[in-house]
Amino acid sequence: MAITSANQLELLQTAEAVAREKLIDPELVVQAMEESLARAAKSRYGADMDIRVQIDRKTGRATFTRVRTVVADDELENHHAQMTVEQARPYLDDPQIGDEIRDEVPPVELGRIAAQSAKQVILQKVREAERDRQYEEFKDRAGTIINGVVRREEYGNIIVDIGRGEGILRRNEKIGRESYRPNDRIRCYIKDVRREARGPQVFLSRTAPEFMAELFKMEVPEIYDGIIEIKAVARDPGSRAKIAVISYDGSIDPVGACVGMRGSRVQAVVNELQGEKIDIIPWNEDQATFLVNALQPAEVSKVVIDEDAGRIEVVVPDEQLSLAIGRRGQNVRLASQLTGLDIDIMTESDEAARRQAEFAERTKLFMDELDVDEMMAQLLVAEGFTELDEVAYVELDELLSIDGFDEDTANELQARARDRLEAINTAALENARAMGVEDSLIGFEGLTPQMIEALAKDDVKSLEDFATCADWELAGGWTTVDGQRVKDDGVLEPFEVSLEEAQRLIMTARVQLGWVDPSELEADDTAEDAESGLESREEAQA
Repeated sequence: MAITSANQLELLQTAEAVAREKLIDPELVVQAMEESLARAAKSRYGADMDIRVQIDRKTGRATFTRVRTVVADDELENHHAQMTVEQARPYLDDPQIGDEIRDEVPPVELGRIAAQSAKQVILQKVREAERDRQYEEFKDRAGTIINGVVRREEYGNIIVDIGRGEGILRRNEKIGRESYRPNDRIRCYIKDVRREARGPQVFLSRTAPEFMAELFKMEVPEIYDGIIEIKAVARDPGSRAKIAVISYDGSIDPVGACVGMRGSRVQAVVNELQGEKIDIIPWNEDQATFLVNALQPAEVSKVVIDEDAGRIEVVVPDEQLSLAIGRRGQNVRLASQLTGLDIDIMTESDEAARRQAEFAERTKLFMDELDVDEMMAQLLVAEGFTELDEVAYVELDELLSIDGFDEDTANELQARARDRLEAINTAALENARAMGVEDSLIGFEGLTPQMIEALAKDDVKSLEDFATCADWELAGGWTTVDGQRVKDDGVLEPFEVSLEEAQRLIMTARVQLGWVDPSELEADDTAEDAESGLESREEAQA
């Protein structure tokens, strides 16, 4: 096929038709045609030549041009596409390196193979342009809901026609009992849009918590307007869900607004989610109050929060235990997801039994260590004393405030407690030395004899050993493994050493050993203080 006057306009007409069909810029199609014709010309004139094609955007005439670039003598590599300054003088008055010499060459005849190659180039460019258009269109729609039509099913995944492209609804993103047939209408949440080798992939979901939040935003005008905010969502797709909401207008009830007149609003969401039961919960800044709301419909007697461990202990009446846990642990699991805390649930009778066991254990401790009778030991425990050092170093007035304690009794208890602590410390040091602990660690300020003994049992026997420890190895902590929080026991955790205190002790040891320059620590502290002060001023101005 030759590029003749008879088919020059057909190039532009073809480009416009393809662009209109694929919804891309006609200029991209024309550029693809130019590239394909240039490639065909190179196969005719020689691959070493730099042949360029320009298609006139008005007439459709294709101009074939041979381009040669002026280069330095020592850079001349390709005689067909380059020439030296001397060689260029017949063509240019004052040739300079980088100048281009253009000569028009006759149009080429496109044989069958060349025409097929040109067609492939054009199709490839069109596909790339189409993929770019699809990616640009959907990348900003991630996080929104889209309506589509089911096209087919592939290995359990649903391919959805979403207008100018296709999305994929993976089987793990479908609500369990849902099934679809071709041409069924479907509503999905655009979870992610990614570029991949086979083109942009639009990943859809119907199980994402955000899908429910977006559905409520569509059904509840107050959420769309920002008067009501969805603070958290937890779902067991197809079965049950909890959604926490808060109102920024005191005259509007967030729960009532989401439920709607006779439940019309929430029912619309339930119908879309195949009958998924939804608990709408008022959000509260106070974690304990929020958790009590989250565990509805179960009643909660008491909540104890361990902020350091990120755990929360909930006490419920005996008859409410199964309701609080829910079928297969569903209720407590959703409440945990909603609050972001690990929840332990126990009955009132279990808690009472635990309290009695702790009371008896502490009573026995004081009876054995202080050599007092059961009644006096129980009085100490009832007043909140749990350890010997609390009795030994508490203000005398606190002991005198206990009924039946006079000054002589209080002094005698403190003396016994101090003597017993001294004996325990002496035994701990002797045991530590017997295990090979060095004096450098024993003399380190901030560690008690019991701490040194515990470190020795963990094979930390010198100041160098101590300085190489990580803070979490001393104070303990929590790590997440396969989505589950796992406790890391610290060597000094029984002595209630915090993470910050462990960091301070380790850095002090490193300074004493000369591993760290104290001036660097002071500079870091100064920078942190300055940054903290700046944040405080910004908050005050806000």
